[in-house]
Amino acid sequence: MSSKPPIVFPQEQTLLIALGERLRLARLRRKLSTAVVAQRAGMSRTSVYKVEAGDAGATLGTYLRVLAVLGLQADFNALAADDKVGRKLQDLALAPSPAERRQRRANVQSTMTVDSTSEVMP
Repeated sequence: MSSKPPIVFPQEQTLLIALGERLRLARLRRKLSTAVVAQRAGMSRTSVYKVEAGDAGATLGTYLRVLAVLGLQADFNALAADDKVGRKLQDLALAPSPAERRQRRANVQSTMTVDSTSEVMP
């Protein structure tokens, strides 16, 4: 039973193709054949061809195994390492709402009013 290939938007496909090309160039710089990479990665040559072609149907694990064979697995750790948008969203969720800020200010001001009207007993 074969599954349908994932839907990939053109911009994503361009990224996958560029990644595949970089992996192919890395393999060629190391003077490794697709058969050697496939054997070391424990996969078929067809899978290596798919990775180098930027095929969206290749699994993330397949990409990772090829990276590891080429000695580039540390690059995998850099994926999504700096999530600027996520951090901003988290900061916004953690920031008090305007109503909470008004309530906090009102509480501080009422505390100050009570403190200033209190008399110090001798």
